[in-house]
Amino acid sequence: MRLLSGLGLCLAVAAIMQLSATGAEKEAPKKLLRHVVMFGFKETSSAAEVQVVVDAFRNLPNEIPEISGFEFGTNNSPEGLNDGLTHCFLVTFESEADREAYLPHPAHKAFVEVLKPHLEKVVVIDYWADK
Repeated sequence: MRLLSGLGLCLAVAAIMQLSATGAEKEAPKKLLRHVVMFGFKETSSAAEVQVVVDAFRNLPNEIPEISGFEFGTNNSPEGLNDGLTHCFLVTFESEADREAYLPHPAHKAFVEVLKPHLEKVVVIDYWADK
């Protein structure tokens, strides 16, 4: 009986090891390249003019296929550390090549022209997302 239970234990351990190995063989989650853009607008720009800029940025994923994800929002932090930056945009790419296609893309350049007259401050940070 001991031999049988010892054999059962060995089989159970082997099965667990097989499941672990199968899990380890699964492809690791794909890293994504994040392009974070934060704007502060001129005090002379109206809410309607700022909305035109926001709408133009929001439309870029429709014009640039290399953008794999997009989200945005306005600052609502109670900390008061935004340093005049009010709008944040997160553009996601699957590769550096996709980002390289985005930056000089005619739609991106046209967006920059819409933005320029209203831009007071900008911060851009790119990073590979770790989970």
